Amino acid sequence: MLSANSVQIIKSTVPVLEVHGVAITKRFYELLFTNHPELLNIFNHANQKQGKQQTALANAVYAAAVHIDNLAAIIPVVKQIGHKHRSLGVKPEHYPIVGTYLLKAIKEVLGDAATDEIINAWAEAYGIIADAFISIEQEMYEAARTQLGGWEGFRPFRVERVVKESEVISSFYLVPEDGGDIASFIPGQYVSVKLQIEGAEHTQIRQYSLSDSPGKPYYRISVKREDAYQDRSAGAVSTYLHQCAQEGKTLWLSAPAGDFTLNTDDQRPVVLISGGVGLTPMVSMLNTLTERYNTQPVTFIHAAQNGDVHAMRDHINALADQHPQLSVFYCYQNPTEEDIRLQRFHKEGYIDLAWLQSVIPDADAQYYFCGPTPFMAAVKRSLSEWGIPEADTHFEFFGPAASLETAATG
Repeated sequence: MLSANSVQIIKSTVPVLEVHGVAITKRFYELLFTNHPELLNIFNHANQKQGKQQTALANAVYAAAVHIDNLAAIIPVVKQIGHKHRSLGVKPEHYPIVGTYLLKAIKEVLGDAATDEIINAWAEAYGIIADAFISIEQEMYEAARTQLGGWEGFRPFRVERVVKESEVISSFYLVPEDGGDIASFIPGQYVSVKLQIEGAEHTQIRQYSLSDSPGKPYYRISVKREDAYQDRSAGAVSTYLHQCAQEGKTLWLSAPAGDFTLNTDDQRPVVLISGGVGLTPMVSMLNTLTERYNTQPVTFIHAAQNGDVHAMRDHINALADQHPQLSVFYCYQNPTEEDIRLQRFHKEGYIDLAWLQSVIPDADAQYYFCGPTPFMAAVKRSLSEWGIPEADTHFEFFGPAASLETAATG
């Protein structure tokens, strides 16, 4: 248990972390990778370049400082991060390394303001927080390994087939090379895919939502090809999968993980809202709801640029024809002439509160949404204005968690 004096000292650093948090975490990663370049085999290089990982870690450190006298309050965040760590292969022996360079970064960035008393308090706090992560992640590793069809680490899967879903999204059906059982999952969860791309110095790991319902003899991931755009380079892994992951190719997968999951115990109506490739976990949820819970009202809302990049539209339309409890609505930002001629969409432009209220028949529902961060910020803001309780809204970030409030106002 953290001493009362250390709690007081950590609390006193909250305003400093609010100002210098990202500078500290940026310096932390520089020190970490300089001294332990092997850890680049675990971390997402793109998130590092874009600053997403630094911001996410800064937010986590800030939250730990704010709640240092009640760490139980951040256990949900610890579990969320723990799922990602388990799927990436983060182990207990990594935590002392991280602690060493986090404290060095705090000292370097804050300079004389980081007194020995402050550094010692943070060292004590880090030890307690690290123990919480290690304990929770060990339980997750054990659960992944011992479940039916489960495994530890990464397991080889063969690409059984590839289906082009749109101009930019393809689905990959993956079966285990050993022919054994595969672990079940909860709709909304993801797997990590580990690749050694020719010419790349380090292993690349990316997490992709499972886009079909559980209980199949395969896993399906549906991947958007991330092309170069403005100052963003092309996605190394997504490009590799689209160009090289043909039938018969071997991919290494973690067991399913993630805490963005469909609550099948709640029998209220379900609203699924997605933008772009954010539909992948939603389709898993939708397939499950229509296959197993075929009386529960479901409203499926999807936003896309236009029909050319709208994946799985025919599949979702077919489900709507077969299941009267399912209502489907599409919002296209820039519909093509063919979209207009064939009446493929229900709203032009962006999703807004007035339209949501016009298509969702019962506000008392479970709301799940996923997509680009600005899209999710807009959806969350609309639901908040409508008075939807926060407990009824569930969302998933692709990549490190950010703040929707910041995205909504910044």
